[in-house]
Amino acid sequence: MNAINGPLSHGLWAAGGELNADPELTAGVLTGAGKGFCSGMDLKAFARGEDIGPMLEYVRKGADKPLIGAIEGFALAGGLELALACDLLVAAEGAKLGIPEVGVGLFAAGAGLFRLPLRVGYAKAMEMAVTGEPITAQEAADRGLVSRVTAAGGALDEAIALAERIARNARSPWRHPRP
Repeated sequence: MNAINGPLSHGLWAAGGELNADPELTAGVLTGAGKGFCSGMDLKAFARGEDIGPMLEYVRKGADKPLIGAIEGFALAGGLELALACDLLVAAEGAKLGIPEVGVGLFAAGAGLFRLPLRVGYAKAMEMAVTGEPITAQEAADRGLVSRVTAAGGALDEAIALAERIARNARSPWRHPRP
């Protein structure tokens, strides 16, 4: 389920660096392998002390160019925080987005609790944080968290189409600070 561990963290950092450094790239697409976007922290890897610092830094800073997240399946816990580092999100029907850490006595420690209220409003963000209940792709769209909902299996194609649309625009100095 694409749990966050050391190799994923370092790979994400490297890919983000390539996106930022290549002047020919105008936007990036972030997706998960297989049936899910990201299920959050690999707790066994965390217990082993694997270094996930690069992923945390990436979530904090984001990319210098528009980044589009393509969500199939789950974007939970650190997975939602990773999605919130994207500028635009495309989610497939059946996707679930949430911060369930409270259910196992943990606290959402990344930037998600700061960014989520900016996207869905304070009340919904607080509800998600204290109940741990995820929202559907459609509810995420209704709340402004995702910009497009596709049929199951279509999020990546739609995100790529959106990136191609962005690429047709004049080049711009995108670099904007993320909250």
